[in-house]
Amino acid sequence: MKRSDRLMAILIALQQKPATAQSLADKLEVSKRTILRDMQALAEIGIPLYAVSGPAGGYRLMEGYSLPPLHFSSEEALVILFALNAVTRLSDTPFHQARWTVMDKIRSTLPPSILEQVEPLLNRLEIEIPDRPQRTPLLDRLLAYVAESAWILAHYRSEKHQRWLHMQPKRVYMAHGFWYCEAYSHEHGEKRSFRVDRFLELKIATPPESEVSESISDSSKSTMASIAIHAKLTYRGALLAEQDVHVGHDVRQIDDDEWELRFECPADEWDWAVKFFYGMGMDATVLEPDELRRDLYELGCKMADRYAQS
Repeated sequence: MKRSDRLMAILIALQQKPATAQSLADKLEVSKRTILRDMQALAEIGIPLYAVSGPAGGYRLMEGYSLPPLHFSSEEALVILFALNAVTRLSDTPFHQARWTVMDKIRSTLPPSILEQVEPLLNRLEIEIPDRPQRTPLLDRLLAYVAESAWILAHYRSEKHQRWLHMQPKRVYMAHGFWYCEAYSHEHGEKRSFRVDRFLELKIATPPESEVSESISDSSKSTMASIAIHAKLTYRGALLAEQDVHVGHDVRQIDDDEWELRFECPADEWDWAVKFFYGMGMDATVLEPDELRRDLYELGCKMADRYAQS
């Protein structure tokens, strides 16, 4: 990043909220010393900066100071419109009409020369999002609960039954065309992901008296034994594995027609690993460990017996 771009990024960040030199350094991927020099340069050109000490301190802009209207480069405009264009492809979102009006506003502020560079690329650049018929009428309310870190009672519909769950939503995300809510479920005693379109009703609630402390997770899971898994994949197998949120980033291409997957599998996720590779069929060949090869063989034999007897 050029120094001029970095100085502008610092001003934009400080216009949003105060920031320490270290937090700015982490965000802009430079050293703390570089940020301190940048602060000195900004002060020398008349930017009204001041620093506050203490735990809640950091650099701030004088009250009332604001930047003049910003101008986007063609690359910045492409980033913004590409992201907004992806949002418009969602069949159901919490943004509704805003997703279209904001694109119109951005386009209206861009010079024709920038639009001429950006539009041809937008027509050939996209994020593939499946079109789902499911609707999520409770998504807005769920987002509000996530922002508040609130405990809720959720009437949830699974494939077999409906029931009330006492949970604390942690985040909401979209994957494969569905909206999901990752929440700590008191009934399950762990974090789980729930399809948002399957929520029937939401109510604010108080934390359960017998709440299991979530601090159990990070400290104990980090010491839990894990098992190294190595598999060879076909082209189709690589595409399937890349869709998995847990191990998709571990897929590597070895040759023109060969891919591999290496990752550490927690011991308590062993059953998931067996089902994952069994579901990939002939598009994956587990090389190690031998225990996983054996379990896949036994599962295959059970499947063969089931259909042989029918």
